[in-house]
Amino acid sequence: MNIAFDLIVTIVQMGFSERIIQASRQAGAEGGTIVFGRGTGVHERKKLLGIPIEPEKEIILTAVPRSKTQQILEAIVKAGELDKPGAGIAFVLELKQVAGICHLLYEQEK
Repeated sequence: MNIAFDLIVTIVQMGFSERIIQASRQAGAEGGTIVFGRGTGVHERKKLLGIPIEPEKEIILTAVPRSKTQQILEAIVKAGELDKPGAGIAFVLELKQVAGICHLLYEQEK
């Protein structure tokens, strides 16, 4: 079974994950996994009344067939407005092996 998959990792401000998931589904993804984190980047070095703020982030992990990666990534960028400074980031990692998503593997074999 030689089906190529990618992992799209999207990191956005808290509260934006639902729009990312919805856009990725409309573009052909089956769903995603949301993990919570905190940011330490250049746009996160802010203070409120002299107290450092540690902004909470949502990290969306989306495993997709490589044939759909580009269209799903474009939908994520648009939905999350990732072309604007401080909005977030998305990147793609090649998956060498995948297990546990039998429904996707079955669809790719058709």
